[in-house]
Amino acid sequence: LTRVEARHQSRGRGRPPRKMSHRKFEAPRHGSLGFNPRKRYNYHRGKVRAFPVDDQSKEPHLTTFMAYKAGMTHVARDVDKPGAGIHKKEVVEAVTVLETPPMIAVGLAGYIRTPRGLRTLTTVWAQHLGQDFMRRMYKNWYRCKKKAFTKYAKKYEENEGKDIEAEIARMIKYCSVIRLICHTQISKVKLKQKKGHVAEVQINGGTTEEKVNFGKNLFEKEIPIDMVFKKDEMVDAISITKGHGFQGVIARFGVSRLPRKTHKGLRKVACIGSWHPSRVRTTVPRAGQYGYHHRTEINKKIYRIGKKGDEKSCTTEKDLTIKDINPLGGFPRYGRINEDWILLKGGVPGVKKRLITLRKSLHERTSRDAKEEVNLTFIDTSSKFGHGRFQTMEEKQRVMGLRKA
Repeated sequence: LTRVEARHQSRGRGRPPRKMSHRKFEAPRHGSLGFNPRKRYNYHRGKVRAFPVDDQSKEPHLTTFMAYKAGMTHVARDVDKPGAGIHKKEVVEAVTVLETPPMIAVGLAGYIRTPRGLRTLTTVWAQHLGQDFMRRMYKNWYRCKKKAFTKYAKKYEENEGKDIEAEIARMIKYCSVIRLICHTQISKVKLKQKKGHVAEVQINGGTTEEKVNFGKNLFEKEIPIDMVFKKDEMVDAISITKGHGFQGVIARFGVSRLPRKTHKGLRKVACIGSWHPSRVRTTVPRAGQYGYHHRTEINKKIYRIGKKGDEKSCTTEKDLTIKDINPLGGFPRYGRINEDWILLKGGVPGVKKRLITLRKSLHERTSRDAKEEVNLTFIDTSSKFGHGRFQTMEEKQRVMGLRKA
C-alpha cells in the first residue's frame, strides 16, 4: 500500500479507488529504461536489427531501402473514415520528404541457421563495381592504388566463370537466408560526401533458388524506390537521432526542477539513491549524452512516391498548379531534390542529409489508418526559409511584378 492508501484504511474508510495519488507521494518515472544505455551510436547509418518474417508463398522481393532526409512540408488531404468525426473533411498534416536515388546491387550473401543464430556461408560479388562502392573500401581514396576486387573480377573470365557458379550452387544448396548487398548512389545527391552507404537487404519470398536467381539478376542494376515500396504502404524508419551533446537531467530525462532557493543549483536530481546499496543505480537520472541514438519509428504511411524529372509530381485533382516537390529556394540545409523522392506522414529520426533506412513493417498492419487510401488535395511548396507566400516562382512574379535586379 502507498502512504495515502494506508492512511485511508486506518481511518476505517476501506481501500480507496485505484487512481493517481498526490504528486508528492508517487508519479511515473522520468525517462524510459528501455532505451538504456543512452550513449552515442557507433555508426552513422541505422542498422536493420530484424527483417520481416519470410513468407515463401509470395514472389521474391526486397524488404528495405536507403534514403536521404531532405526536409519537411505539409499536405492537405480528404479523410475517408466512415463513422469518424472527421469523415469526408479536409485535414492538414506534416510530412517528411526523403530523396531516394536508385540503389545498386553489388553482391549476394548467404546465411545458414545455427543454434547460435545466423552464420555467413559465402558471399558472391558482381563483376563491375561502381566508384560509390569502391570508395567505401578505402579510408583514403586518392592515395590508394584502387586495386580492390580486381583479382575477384577475373574469376568471371577465368575457367568460364565456373568458380562463381560453384559458389552460387553452394549457396542454393545450404543457405536459408539470402541478402542482397546494395549501395546508394550518393554522387547523385548533392552532398559533400562521396562514399556510398552499403547495407544488406534481405530477400523474402520464394524458395532459396528463386531468391538467389532474383538477387543475381539485379547485379549492377539500379533498384528504384517503387520496386520496393508502394503508395499507402506502412514502413518503419530507422536512423540516428539528432545529437545534442552532453546535457543535464532536466533536458535528458525531463525531471522537475528543484525549488528556487535550492543550494548549489536547481537543475538537478535531489536524491540520487539510498545509503545502501552503496552505489548509484542505473535507474537514477544522471547527466550525460543526449541524442545521436539509434532509433526505429514504426508505422510511417507512404503518402506519395515521386519520379525524377516529373514536373507535375505535386499536382493534385484540386490543385492543378504545375510544380515539383522542391519549395522556393530549396530545402533549408539540403538544397534541391533531383532524383526520386518519397513522402512519409509525420517526422523521422535524424537531421537533414542523414541516411534513413526504410523497412517493410515486421507485421501486416490491419488498422483503419493502415488500410485507408490517401487522397492528397494539396502539397505545400512555398519557401521553408521564412513565411512563404507563393507556391511557384511564376506565381511570385505574377503577384509582385517587375522588381529591381
